Amino acid sequence: MKHLLTLEQLSKEEILEILNLADQLKFQRKNNIEHHLLKGKTLGMIFQKSSTRTRVSFEVGMYELGGEALFLSSRDLQIGRGEPVEDTARVLSRYLDGIMIRTYKQSEVEALAKYGSVPIINALTDYCHPCQVLADLMTIREFKGAFEGLKATFIGDGNNMANSIIVGCLKLGMKVSIASPKGYEICDHIKEFTKQYPGMFEMTTDPMIAAKDADVIFTDVWASMGEESEADVRRKAFEGIYQVNDKLMAVANKDCMIQHCLPAHRGEEITAEVFEAHAEEIFEEAENRLHAQKAVMVMLMKD
Repeated sequence: MKHLLTLEQLSKEEILEILNLADQLKFQRKNNIEHHLLKGKTLGMIFQKSSTRTRVSFEVGMYELGGEALFLSSRDLQIGRGEPVEDTARVLSRYLDGIMIRTYKQSEVEALAKYGSVPIINALTDYCHPCQVLADLMTIREFKGAFEGLKATFIGDGNNMANSIIVGCLKLGMKVSIASPKGYEICDHIKEFTKQYPGMFEMTTDPMIAAKDADVIFTDVWASMGEESEADVRRKAFEGIYQVNDKLMAVANKDCMIQHCLPAHRGEEITAEVFEAHAEEIFEEAENRLHAQKAVMVMLMKD
């Protein structure tokens, strides 16, 4: 494992290794056991998309690991003024021990990995969100104990979250069902990926079919960052149908858990009542961003 670019590039064993290390780091933090595994290391954090959880979790994570994190917005870098990604990669590689990037195009992340000489961590692109889903998987195992035999359901836009959820859950032995409106389905590349898991994946336009007997239900906002101009059109496509509510939860398993990557728009993709009923799971998921990302950084950057 040289980089974290997508979950497709990781084996089942590598994902489990990350999760096991994340559990260990979480235990050490909770018990005030020092774990300065990246002492003297520096992580550059490139943000072309802003975020609460991503910035705070990576910055705190590097501090707790004994290293330092350097926040770099597009305004701080020449990349924001047209410098090629490949040049930025080669320059920053001479200063830093690792680079985290949260951006729009997956191609920018791939270019950093191709031309740089330090580990690259994909903290979100329009294509996938591997760090978030590693935290989700960590949370599922905490609440459910295992992955094999579980059913994961995603309700909403076939976006970057849906892509990574499908990949991560299938790799770990979970069945996956996704419900999206026509025109908002997952990309062809992910559809092709699911063919490796016959009988384990289902795609539908009916949320009630997708949620039947689910052990964990995922959802996300209807209009992601960068799609604000489409918000009204998307609301018409999703409203009244693609919502996690009491009616939907009634067809899932009784102990079904909820995962939401946040921020949540209560009353849109999820009702306030269902959100609050599952707040413990959702905010444990948010905390686990810290632990999962620390594990990724240790695996990639430790000598």
